[in-house]
Amino acid sequence: MAAGRDAGVNVHPQAMAESTATAAQAAAALGVEVGQIVKSLVFSIEGGAETRGVLCLVSGADRVDLTALTRALNLAQEEQVRRATADEARAFTGFVIGGIPPFGHTPAPEYAAPIVLADAGLSSRGELWAACGTHLDVFPISYEALLRAANAREVSVSERPS
Repeated sequence: MAAGRDAGVNVHPQAMAESTATAAQAAAALGVEVGQIVKSLVFSIEGGAETRGVLCLVSGADRVDLTALTRALNLAQEEQVRRATADEARAFTGFVIGGIPPFGHTPAPEYAAPIVLADAGLSSRGELWAACGTHLDVFPISYEALLRAANAREVSVSERPS
């Protein structure tokens, strides 16, 4: 991926025979822990001057706490954040859910590039695996390289499902 090269990160995509659209599917196909899978979750900020996309990179074992996300984004009082619809996710990133990579986005002309946040919980997961643009392609990456290539801001927005 050119975006990785531009950030000094070598991306080595691996084509999988089975779908890696969910964290559980990706972990099973790769033989790794679900926590090593990078989920690319897309959110929408509304109520301000323009609608913006937000891409949260979190461990496959975690989910995003919307209250923590709202704090991390330092939103204006009139702004709200919510999960993006499938159509919005594609418009904000240029990719469909299940294959959204952490970088290399091509948003629709009416949108700016998404804000990219990486949850600090990923830092303790060792080698990470992320989508490479489709539900069948993944690549390994370190947390440090992920931050650099995605130009992501490190935040604490995850919670463990109960």
